[in-house]
Amino acid sequence: MISALTPLVPEREVQSRHSAGLFGWPVRRSVLLGLALVLVALTLAAYYPVNRLPFISLNDGEYVTRNFHINGPMDWEMVHWSFTTFYAANWHPLTWLSHALDCQLFSLNSGRHHDSNLLLHVLNAVLLFWILWRATASVGRSFMVAALFALHPINVESVAWVAERKNLLSMFFLLLALGAYRWYARKPRIGCYLVVAMLFALGLMSKPQVITLPFIFLLWDYWPLGRMFAVGERSSSQITREAIIPARSFSWLVLEKLPLLAFSAASAFITVKAQQAGGAMGGALRSYSFAVRMENAIVSYMRYLTNAIWPTHLAFFYPHPSGFQHQQVWQVSLLLLATTVLAVVSQSRRYLAVGWLWFLGTLVPMIGLLQVGGQAMADRYAYLPFVGLFIAVCWGVADWAEQWHVSEVWVAGASVATLLLLTFSTHRQLSYWSDDLTLWSHTVQVTKNNSGAENVLGEILQREGDSEDAMVHFRAAAAMDPFLPNPYYHIGIYEQQHGNLHAAIEQFKRVIELTQNDTGLLASLRADTFARMYVAYKAMGDYTNSEKCLGMALQEQHKQQNFEAKTFP
Repeated sequence: MISALTPLVPEREVQSRHSAGLFGWPVRRSVLLGLALVLVALTLAAYYPVNRLPFISLNDGEYVTRNFHINGPMDWEMVHWSFTTFYAANWHPLTWLSHALDCQLFSLNSGRHHDSNLLLHVLNAVLLFWILWRATASVGRSFMVAALFALHPINVESVAWVAERKNLLSMFFLLLALGAYRWYARKPRIGCYLVVAMLFALGLMSKPQVITLPFIFLLWDYWPLGRMFAVGERSSSQITREAIIPARSFSWLVLEKLPLLAFSAASAFITVKAQQAGGAMGGALRSYSFAVRMENAIVSYMRYLTNAIWPTHLAFFYPHPSGFQHQQVWQVSLLLLATTVLAVVSQSRRYLAVGWLWFLGTLVPMIGLLQVGGQAMADRYAYLPFVGLFIAVCWGVADWAEQWHVSEVWVAGASVATLLLLTFSTHRQLSYWSDDLTLWSHTVQVTKNNSGAENVLGEILQREGDSEDAMVHFRAAAAMDPFLPNPYYHIGIYEQQHGNLHAAIEQFKRVIELTQNDTGLLASLRADTFARMYVAYKAMGDYTNSEKCLGMALQEQHKQQNFEAKTFP
């Protein structure tokens, strides 16, 4: 068991034997199968409580529980809707079909929907192990990368959140495409290329986070496939067991990616249209200048690295900061630049460049330069990028241990201890998803100035009938972010219910003022706010303003209906 978990097998020794495995033992299919089963068992052990988790209020409703398209019959009309809708500000038809299939099989049994997520995560971990082993012939290191991916607690959000099925599904097709790419690289034929392109398209139709796959292919050409180098220039780790992969010029390697880049461009265009149609992008871009978004992107890279090494304060929602100290931004920028230079110039350890650039590059679409929503970063965004970090770390530590003649027993013990700590941390992180109240309470506890989380926590307490505690969080949210309309709306309702009509109207006016430029997601909030103002003015005997608010409520409701009919036909 200990020998199976060690990542520190001398890679050049393994490659030279072609079929060698852990500690020089021949790699039999039974050994690989056994390691795959160990990986499955570890993942299931870490995530077994997921079956008892409920749906959560954020997004699970529009994705599953309150989506009549998903809950209805899985017929041609439903398939047509999946491929033509921008519902939920996204275009991901395969994700809709996946949720619809679950509803057909399990109805609204939340445990079964979570089981499907876990199954995909397990498959992704096993696929990652298999792909790395096939490309590098290093069994121990490949296993350790897959185990870190399977057990790292930052991936809990992708598994425990039913609405994040898209994250798991897109990764599944990305890994299949990466495996097929090696097949194409060994024997470049149009049929092989079409398989790669088809799998890439399926990934994009699950979630556009895989838009950077052509870039990953180019990194894969550098290492481990070594397609950029003639045979004499290749390291021993780039000589495959079955055949030497034909070398190609850099210009040819870029040229062959152009059709795939066309897929990426089309996906990017559709994604922007979907986000704009759903109103998820415009407000965020207005709220944060490009300078603020750039600063947040730079600092977020460091925060992701911190979470990779010390994942103790993971949260469901990280608030977007209004700005940073310039000294902090410059320090992080220099550190990132220095790390990039060191990784790229290390010709003897090409995996460092591949792993580090994988991490940097695949995060670009989610790093916030084009802001969607109010979050600064998100755990789910690390699902794909962290694979690069795990590759760099496992291969780097392995070479370091070999160079310094570290005992295999110590290495195996450290590997086992790391995986056990990650399993415990993942199990604990999973416990925060037991219900909405626990999830958002934890988020408030581990983050600072999180007005969005304070507001959501107030809404949850209000739904549970604890209006007094809810007001504490609504007032805290309003104090943290005076431009967030939702807390004023809830405070207004509270004042109205307690007969403080003048105070309620002042709160409602603030909501109208803050939402006057919104025609999408907040239009329904405006309509309801005007309706409540109508009731308040009427109770005060101010019939003029009462009628005026009623007219505005009907007008806003009509706008919202037109918006929904246009956006989600």
